[in-house]
Amino acid sequence: MQIEQDKLQEINHTGIEKHRRQFEHVAADINDVEAVLQKLSVFNIAIPSWALGTGGTRFGRFSGGGEPRSLEEKIEDVGVIHALNRSSNAISLHIPWDIPENAASVKELAAQHGLHFDAVNSNTFQDQKGQQHSYKFGSLHHTDKAVRQQAVQHNIEVIKYGVQLNSKALSVWLSDGSNFPGQLNFRNAFQNTLESLQEIYEALPADWKVWVEYKPYEPNFYSTTIGDWGQSYLLASKLGPKAATLVDLGHHLQGTNIEQIVSLLLMENKLAGFHFNDSKYGDDDLTVGSINPYQLFLIFNELVEGMDARGMDHATGLGWMIDASHNVKDPVEDLLQSVQAIKIAYAQALIIDKDALTAAQKNNDVVLAQEILQQAYRTDVRPLVAEAGLRNGGALNPVAAYRKLKVREHLIKERGLNTVATGL
Repeated sequence: MQIEQDKLQEINHTGIEKHRRQFEHVAADINDVEAVLQKLSVFNIAIPSWALGTGGTRFGRFSGGGEPRSLEEKIEDVGVIHALNRSSNAISLHIPWDIPENAASVKELAAQHGLHFDAVNSNTFQDQKGQQHSYKFGSLHHTDKAVRQQAVQHNIEVIKYGVQLNSKALSVWLSDGSNFPGQLNFRNAFQNTLESLQEIYEALPADWKVWVEYKPYEPNFYSTTIGDWGQSYLLASKLGPKAATLVDLGHHLQGTNIEQIVSLLLMENKLAGFHFNDSKYGDDDLTVGSINPYQLFLIFNELVEGMDARGMDHATGLGWMIDASHNVKDPVEDLLQSVQAIKIAYAQALIIDKDALTAAQKNNDVVLAQEILQQAYRTDVRPLVAEAGLRNGGALNPVAAYRKLKVREHLIKERGLNTVATGL
């Protein structure tokens, strides 16, 4: 389905007076509020195709009604999200879950919804029907050259699909690792991974990037071959300028200072971008900002500072994408909430008094530095985010509009109650 603009405007109209009061109140204390709104208006976060169905755990999956049954229906769902928030103009595909059988028609459909295709993602963490070799003991790091070659060829195939869709990046996450001491020779596994990635790197078009993701554990719990940002950075550095490290917010041990990692990777020009989510214990894939919104703000503080130091465009300089999956929420509502949380953290980082913070840091004024950061964090910037969305033709409150428009009820009517989307 598509959002009818006249109905969306009717919903906005009912809340416009309250919004104006709130916006004017916040805007009065912000220097150059128009510059902030301009940056917010062009900042978009890609939606992953695999998150449009109800997610699951190893114990079960509780599918909701009206889930997208095809890539085309997933594109339509992202179109709904973008129509409501005007901040999700791209979709990221996971191959082979979402193979574009007819690239021309898929691109045309996406364009009708104001969308383009973000990074394409390979999958060598599952065995697919009919494949010759199993990934039970790994893929790009496998001891068997034939298995490694199969995984390399899959990644090259994913690149070819991406080229057809005008994508510009390949995202690689490996579950390769071990569950028991002695199972692997760590050095050989890392070297095999590097050699495999080098083959994939050579297949990249000139204007493409490869994003190397890391994760400390799961599904392997003794070792992961690309287990942290240092190992990813080492691989990306050895591969060359078209390779960089992808940060997934859930792929860290508890207490990890992710904002420091971000700062250093930006400094070295090796930060590819983000998979946004939130976590309590591990790779929980929870709604962005639902557990630790202050950490998200601190990360964006480093992002804005580091990107400005390098003269990077905030909207296009890095890859921005959600990677979340949950089994108790309407996935579209979850994604709408996540995008809003990201925009809020970004807005808060934009209104930090940078000159005052720099002065406080130079003077080692720890108390003042904390006060400056927390003043921005405690500012209710939701009216700024709403104003940017409104100016772009979106909803003042995307989740509320989604419910008032009864989108899920319409999707169930169109697709049925017992549909199950591909993905996790």
